[in-house]
Amino acid sequence: MMEYRGGRVSLKQGHARGEHRVWPSGRIHGAEAMRRKKPCAGSTTVAVTLAVFLLFFTLITLYLFAAKYWRPPDPITSFGREIDQQFARTFLITGIVFVLSQLALGWVVFRFRDTGGRATFSHGNTTMEVLWTLATLVLFVGLGIYAERAWAEVHFRGAAPGALQIEVQGQQFKWYFRYPGPDGKFGRTDAQYVKDSAQNFFGLDPNDPAGKDDIVTPVVAVPVNREVELILRSKDVTHSFFVRELRLKQDAVPGMLIHIHFTPMQVGQYEIACAELCGLGHHQMRSFLQVLSDADYQNWLREQAANQ
Repeated sequence: MMEYRGGRVSLKQGHARGEHRVWPSGRIHGAEAMRRKKPCAGSTTVAVTLAVFLLFFTLITLYLFAAKYWRPPDPITSFGREIDQQFARTFLITGIVFVLSQLALGWVVFRFRDTGGRATFSHGNTTMEVLWTLATLVLFVGLGIYAERAWAEVHFRGAAPGALQIEVQGQQFKWYFRYPGPDGKFGRTDAQYVKDSAQNFFGLDPNDPAGKDDIVTPVVAVPVNREVELILRSKDVTHSFFVRELRLKQDAVPGMLIHIHFTPMQVGQYEIACAELCGLGHHQMRSFLQVLSDADYQNWLREQAANQ
């Protein structure tokens, strides 16, 4: 403790034990000042404001999702419908968790606002921590199990015999598609024959008779209600084949042939985008998928063959 004696301040051993200090003015400093603080209303206004904000934020978020402002176009495959169902399940479960957690956060902010009292320490609740960790694990694993069938249909199960095969090549910054000719066989390819100026984007071997009738186009057309198998490849860097109406996104990786398949069920034209940043001209890398009736598809094939 410090005392004022005849114009001098003296220090007693009590100061070493953490006792408060008294100055000539009578002011009290440090922890003692906090202990002698008068109770007050605290941060009620701030707590109520934050709690109300969280409530309105939650309600606005729910409205935006319920109104479906960012809903994608309807899928044109059965696989796409399964993907949408998976999204709906995920949004429902995470939406419930989101609402409950935001409301709980708002209540905690208000309930434990500063009221001028002393803070108390809590080490938490081990049982509750174990329970919500297990609940999260069950939700994630459960959603994964629900999605297994749709995922396996595209990535683990091959196309049925007789599916229409089309090679898809991504290159900076174009998509090209190759169809087998009337013989139903793809011609042999070799990197040494690749020459864009001669329109030989795939490197077709000119000495292979099977490649003489192959059809190469910058757009792809398929018949409706027939299974299509795409064989993806890349000429330079990693690209990603994406058609939102198919709900399909698959990388095209240099040196690999990647197979995916689908059966379109609706006639129309749909944009093909590259969903992988592949260089400065990435934004230009787009094409179109045309789903045609059988008759229109055969006419389209004849037109493309005549232009080779």
